[in-house]
Amino acid sequence: RGISREPGSRWTEPGCQSCTCQGGRVLCDTVSCSVPCSHPLPAPAGGCCPTCTGCLHEGVARAEGDVFSPSDGNCTVCVCLAGNVSCLSPECPPGSCPSPSPADCCSCNPEKCNFRGRTYAHGARFSLDGDDCTTCVCQGGEVECSFTPCPMLDCPQHQRQLGPGQCCSTCRDPPAPAGCFLDDNGVEFPVGQIWSPGDPCELCICQADGSVSCQRTDCVETCPYPIRIPGQCCPDCSAGCTYMGRIFSNNETFPSALDPCLSCICLVR
Repeated sequence: RGISREPGSRWTEPGCQSCTCQGGRVLCDTVSCSVPCSHPLPAPAGGCCPTCTGCLHEGVARAEGDVFSPSDGNCTVCVCLAGNVSCLSPECPPGSCPSPSPADCCSCNPEKCNFRGRTYAHGARFSLDGDDCTTCVCQGGEVECSFTPCPMLDCPQHQRQLGPGQCCSTCRDPPAPAGCFLDDNGVEFPVGQIWSPGDPCELCICQADGSVSCQRTDCVETCPYPIRIPGQCCPDCSAGCTYMGRIFSNNETFPSALDPCLSCICLVR
């Protein structure tokens, strides 16, 4: 086929033909496959022999270690190991079952429970007469009872209460706040207390629910030369005048800083 082969070399031709070069002649024969497993997978693309790295069971390819149930296995469990499929079927006890089993696996029937003059089916849950805090269950002819589980509470012990007819404790509502606690400076104000947080134009009040409500003061009185008094929010237009950094009282006269021939007077209007 136009290719030179060394003496004694061996190669595979299409169609799974194994060829060798002997004495200037090419001898070919069909590839012989040794399959040491019961459920091999078909040969992969480009290969000639089936592989035992998986299983082919009922026309379905299974991976190595795959656990599965056949279509008509009746609870049979199979496993794929090295190309071999091994299956196991459950053993059902004769007569009544000591534990529940699916109906399609075992023909036995779980035992019923006779408890305080009443008959309960297997798996039935019920409460004792007059005690809703206890739950009982019928398991294979035996009755097991336990208290109703209660949720975890995130309140301290002194705030828990058990109401009439209740099985589990609940948390009481926390007491109403006695005041407002400010985390920034650690000061607690009683309800109704009014204070300024540092800005004279802002006032805050402690509400009954423990919250703080603040509101700013709007200054409506204006004049050309107001006097600003330290600690007060709004400028004072009735105390006098501020002129060139100096404060003058009402009706006080003073020379102009721009023209010594002019005389000024402070008039509060």
